[in-house]
Amino acid sequence: MRNFITPSRSVAVGERGMAATSHPQATLVALDMLKAGGNAMDAAIAAVALQGVVEPQMTGVGGDCFVIYSPKAGKPAALNGSGRTPARTDLAATMAKGAPALGPTSIEGITIPGAIDAWCRLAAAHGSKPLDEILAPAIAAAENGFRITPRVAADWSRNRARLESNPAAAAHYLPGGAAPAIGDRRDQPALGRTLRRIAREGRAAFYEGEVAEELVAVLQSLGGVHSMEDFAANAPEDVTPISTGYGGHDILECPPNGQGLAALMILRILAGYDIRALAEVDRVHVLAEATKAAYRARDAFFCDPAFGRLDAAHFLSGGYIDAIRHRIDMARATASVDWDDIEHKDTVYVTVVDRDLNAVSFINSLFQPFGSGVYAPKSGVLLHNRGWGFRLKGGHPNALAPNKRPMHTIIPGMVMQNGRCIMPFGVMGGHYQATGHAGFLSNVFDLGMDIQAAAEAPRSFAFEGVLSMEPTYPREIGRELAARGHDVKWADAAIGGCQAIWIDHARGVLLGASDHRKDGVALGF
Repeated sequence: MRNFITPSRSVAVGERGMAATSHPQATLVALDMLKAGGNAMDAAIAAVALQGVVEPQMTGVGGDCFVIYSPKAGKPAALNGSGRTPARTDLAATMAKGAPALGPTSIEGITIPGAIDAWCRLAAAHGSKPLDEILAPAIAAAENGFRITPRVAADWSRNRARLESNPAAAAHYLPGGAAPAIGDRRDQPALGRTLRRIAREGRAAFYEGEVAEELVAVLQSLGGVHSMEDFAANAPEDVTPISTGYGGHDILECPPNGQGLAALMILRILAGYDIRALAEVDRVHVLAEATKAAYRARDAFFCDPAFGRLDAAHFLSGGYIDAIRHRIDMARATASVDWDDIEHKDTVYVTVVDRDLNAVSFINSLFQPFGSGVYAPKSGVLLHNRGWGFRLKGGHPNALAPNKRPMHTIIPGMVMQNGRCIMPFGVMGGHYQATGHAGFLSNVFDLGMDIQAAAEAPRSFAFEGVLSMEPTYPREIGRELAARGHDVKWADAAIGGCQAIWIDHARGVLLGASDHRKDGVALGF
């Protein structure tokens, strides 16, 4: 039980349903859907669609998503809802522009958005409500308006430069040149019309007809090679989750092109240590070293599996993991490396469990806050920049190529035990997510924290040669890590966010968590 004097949150408690999101209105919408007889998938889609309206800096219809779904806490399935590059993508032509890498607003970084296709597939396959009912709360918020919450206001102001890079985006999101303040009312009528069209017509409303025509025209006006055929050809993909054991549990992730494999690698490395017996400074050190090793493999090999052979079992094998672990020196940090990559970004994560114990782990993203900044004013669609992760290196597994999905950072997670789902969970924060999954699960299974405390615990992230640490760590730990060779930087912003739901099968109770780094909340009934 938590210390009720120290500022923190209690776990949420429910029996008939539970939702945890990064925005309070999204959590309420999910619960309303469950109370109205909808199932977990209905509620999750409703919540994430609403977040695309009220958290436009993080997610939306112009992004991608990944989902793991466990029907009645049983055998899970997964859906890859990430989009591909246009068919006329040309690596040589892009390299001829002279830039060593894609930039955050590069037109080549805008892949075909996969979210709407995935939502429609999931609603048809696993939902119980019609799409118009599922999308009704998002439509109402877009058309009638919504209030700006504190974290959304902070992100909006901090990332206004991305909006200023596109006149149409600036006109819509920065009217009068100002970002909204906490409590301001905003609406998104054009997005509301698009959502209404999707509610009536399904995926065709986005990938064919007026919406797709506007998106193609906007992209081509900026030098893109996107076509109506590219939009029409988009399709999500059913995939089989990959897994590893940890502390008597099976940890499930989506396979590449996501980075879930890196999370499993980190857990496999941590499993060789008695984490509970280590001092806090040693736990931070081991997590940093495991992260560096897993991310080296990620950046060298992870890609769209249609474009490169990627054997997950090899990266999780005892021999491969033992070799990594034997190179970890508890007294000395490994040398920093040139990641040749981009800094970590944000997204939204939703998890819902319903009365029948259907469990959904759902993540949806624009990648960088406000994505590419490219906005289509008639349809109200803000496009992501997920393709920014491609490499401009011929022969690299993750090189830019036609009809290809980029290496993705967004990863939903799920924990199984004895063949039953016991926890859908997710950690937001772009590149941090794989480390965040491992750190959160270690807090739960190694240190015995409840899921809310595990989500609230201080976070660290070793990336691009820097060990970023939240200032909730004692300063002496930072000094000791610096003495071991880590380039310690105290974070000036929260690292990621987390939501999780624990299914206590023995007692028939649901426990939910949503950490303080976002505006969200976990609620049950």
